[in-house]
Amino acid sequence: MAAKIWLPEDATSNPVPAIVDYIPYRKRDGTVLEDERMYPYFASHGYASIRIDIRGTGDSEGLFEDEYVKQEQDDAVEAIDWITRQVWCSGSVGMIGISWGGFSALQVAARQPKGLKAIITTCSTDDRYADDAHYMGGCVLNDTLVWGTSCFVRMAQSPDPEIVGEDHWRAMWMKRLENARPALIDWLTHQRRDDFWKHGSVCEDYGAIDCAVFAVGGWADGYSNAIFRLLSKLEGPRRGLIGPWGHKYPHEGVPGPAIGFLQECLRWWDHWLKAKDTGIMQEPMLRSWILDRAEPAAHYEERPGHWVADPSWPSPHVSSRVYRLGAGMLGEQPLPRATLEISSPATVGIAGGEWCAYGLARVGPEMPLDQRWDDGGSLIFDSHPLTEATPILGSPVLELEITCDKPTAILAVRLSDVSPSGEVTRVTYGLLNLSHRDSHENLQPMEARKSYSIRLAMNEIGYAFPPGHRIRLSVSTAYWPIAFPAPQRATLGIYAHASRLHLPVRMPQPGDHELPAFGAAEGSPSMPTTVVKPGNLERFVRMDILRRQVTVTVKCDDGSVRLDPIGTVVGHDKYMFYSVAESDPSTARTEVYERYELGRGTWQTAVEGRTVMTATNSTFHLQIDFGGYANGERIFDRSWSKDIPRDFV
Repeated sequence: MAAKIWLPEDATSNPVPAIVDYIPYRKRDGTVLEDERMYPYFASHGYASIRIDIRGTGDSEGLFEDEYVKQEQDDAVEAIDWITRQVWCSGSVGMIGISWGGFSALQVAARQPKGLKAIITTCSTDDRYADDAHYMGGCVLNDTLVWGTSCFVRMAQSPDPEIVGEDHWRAMWMKRLENARPALIDWLTHQRRDDFWKHGSVCEDYGAIDCAVFAVGGWADGYSNAIFRLLSKLEGPRRGLIGPWGHKYPHEGVPGPAIGFLQECLRWWDHWLKAKDTGIMQEPMLRSWILDRAEPAAHYEERPGHWVADPSWPSPHVSSRVYRLGAGMLGEQPLPRATLEISSPATVGIAGGEWCAYGLARVGPEMPLDQRWDDGGSLIFDSHPLTEATPILGSPVLELEITCDKPTAILAVRLSDVSPSGEVTRVTYGLLNLSHRDSHENLQPMEARKSYSIRLAMNEIGYAFPPGHRIRLSVSTAYWPIAFPAPQRATLGIYAHASRLHLPVRMPQPGDHELPAFGAAEGSPSMPTTVVKPGNLERFVRMDILRRQVTVTVKCDDGSVRLDPIGTVVGHDKYMFYSVAESDPSTARTEVYERYELGRGTWQTAVEGRTVMTATNSTFHLQIDFGGYANGERIFDRSWSKDIPRDFV
């Protein structure tokens, strides 16, 4: 496997601990700008840092198969063994990573390689089925197609001739192109939580992880829930940190405020890899940023709020406050009996933003907009104006008594803050495919006219509702385009008087203000670059009034940038189209296109892929096209056309 290693100057005579980042995103020209900020910084503080390209990606030999396969973990265990035997390594190893790298750290930790003492897992998950980019509550996420297209195209990029050899790179690349296969076909085939998803899900056996775990994430990210499960379920030493950020490391976190995360990492590494008492394990188990109310916006540079500290999770500082449901009302006291119905237009969810916000878009939205757009197609339940601030931390839980006239349906619920002037800010949300109500493995269709008790846990959140504002619960049968629509438009009957909303209220504690503030963000200088072609990010909605159809277009043209020290120009272009007719979920169509370009001198390469998914009541249809280019000439073509039966999704 190809790797880049940063060493302290005296490491060969004075061995040091090693920190490993193990991902497929190209060490030389993919993650290099972020890596140069982190790993020389760690090296300057006495750590060897090793950034490894996974087998079949970047400049590593072999062929890429799919995300998180056993071979990937086997290779990591072997790499750690090799590292511990190097003259510059003290024998103690840590792993760090964000997204794929965070997954890798957890999965490799569960293999218990000798020498691995601690990990820092950022924006990751312990459950590949229930809490990743593929499914949410058993509902198909459109990110399955977005990430699926990106995954197989990105991994098929050319190796760098300067690293693998001028006489070897093209043959190595052609093998990659010939081997490339969209793993999203498998992801969409496995619609239940079967062995395919259990592999690599450390929640199957939390006890397998015996090293120290620092779990980190942000409220705007798609992976914040795992932090709470890891703190609750792991038995070994653990700490958690969650801020306002999107899918980014906290020292580069957007929405801000960013923090001195690398300093916190050093405190963690010094404790576990150098046996120094830094005080980090005497601090509370979890530090969380409680969001203050903000106007709904497509993008935030910063989110106001404050830090709180909890000694454990579940926290003794959190208690449940129960609200009853009535006709349009939430109340802590019994409300008049009410039976309500909802059959949402398929376009409800258009104000939901992205499933995972990367914190990059200046034009969006990545973040959810004013929820009045979606509340018009939902049942809403409002509290009275609050007489005092009501901060929550954890997962709001909704218990509903319902009927459904179709074998399955999407149940989408949102918790929002209604300001006195009427703006509605989404706080958190949750989705459930009703045929998954009891299990993601053993599905049961809904029977018409039969009443069911449903429990739906929303995404974990820290938020403070201000006095004078109202708490709103919204219920719909669609949440598009985050989730692909259910096979048929369903009508839910809701027995409001038999339903309950449980809020995890966390009132301020004296200890919240006793910890020192985080330092300012630090890091080493990044690699100098030159913009060759400016990028452009935009999102817009087109409504066809006559056909009552909505199309959402998201364009992410990153332009191209030259990495000055090596002369490589990297370019990236991507777009997503989502369309659906509001009265007919079977008209839903998702199209994703992505292109990566790499070039330097006579080495000019590109790969691109396009995925289109449509569906009937019984079948998903995928059309996938893929190509590779050398010096402007298309040298490789392949297409896949696949019909996949729908399994109550």
